[in-house]
Amino acid sequence: MTDRIVSVLRAIVFIGIGLALCGVIFEIAGYSAPLMFQSIADGAFLRSGALGHALRWGLPLFITAVGVAISFRAGYFNIGAQGQFYMGAIAAAFVAEWLNGWPAMIVIPACFVAGMTGGALWALWPGLLRLKSGADEVITTLMGNFLASLVLVYVTSGPLKDPSGSGQQASSRPLDAAYRISTSYGLSPTIVALAVLVGVLMWLLVNRTAFGVLAGLAGRNPTMVEWQGARIWRIGLASFLISGALAGLAGTIELMGPNGRLAGGFLPGHGFTAILIALVAGLSVAGTAFVALFFGGLASAALFLPVMAGLPSAAIDIINAAIALFITAKSGMIDRIVKFGRRAWTRS
Repeated sequence: MTDRIVSVLRAIVFIGIGLALCGVIFEIAGYSAPLMFQSIADGAFLRSGALGHALRWGLPLFITAVGVAISFRAGYFNIGAQGQFYMGAIAAAFVAEWLNGWPAMIVIPACFVAGMTGGALWALWPGLLRLKSGADEVITTLMGNFLASLVLVYVTSGPLKDPSGSGQQASSRPLDAAYRISTSYGLSPTIVALAVLVGVLMWLLVNRTAFGVLAGLAGRNPTMVEWQGARIWRIGLASFLISGALAGLAGTIELMGPNGRLAGGFLPGHGFTAILIALVAGLSVAGTAFVALFFGGLASAALFLPVMAGLPSAAIDIINAAIALFITAKSGMIDRIVKFGRRAWTRS
């Protein structure tokens, strides 16, 4: 039984424990736990068209989560994916505004480049602070999330404000239909192709390049990597830039795809869910794809919980939090079960 299989089993066990805990909590609160689980299963995967909705939410999460995994593998806890997601979308929105009226074949690639650049630059400054001054990247990237959310409020109520808006929520002017890469449904061949391309490139980067090998070693033993002659600061800076660029790409996809405009505080839990996905997947690129699909299904089910089970859609956030609680905990009991299973597998 390989370590990868063990990590998958651990993730499955902890997800099951988290779901069971939520079932108990909702049952005590007066809701039906069996109906909740049935609603999640139907809304996420079993009903007609559920897979498409799971992909709609799961593909942008996958792109962001892969970037988080790259950073975490190198030993840098960049938890600023939400801010980098926002800054990527903001940069892309400005480019779309400046180039409005230009051919789509120019504007769309320019927006993607701008989005990835915006996300990468927003990850650059906490990366530099960490590598040059030793500042804790957890704190700086977390603060970056709050700063980016304030920048989003500013641009949607200022430079990019839609003058025809109702005033109930600040938003930017809608993108021209020619610059959209999907309808409001949020799934298109372009988005699927981008997610597949990111997955293939990041898998190759992690598993078939010197950077991937050294980054994985640096995350476990940076001193040994320095003895091999590698420069840790280069690995760290690259991991921050890649992580931010992918989060910015996901923000651009949301802007030019299902949303079609910026809105104050849109998808506030995207970055944190991506972090959870990366952890559940054990920082594996291939594992991240499957876990992102699962959490995409949960996000899709959130739309059906109020109707089918009477639960508020925020129940999905509670489920995510419970899974995060257990997946980041060190359980001696689970470790003993896994070790026993490994020994039994070896003997057989």
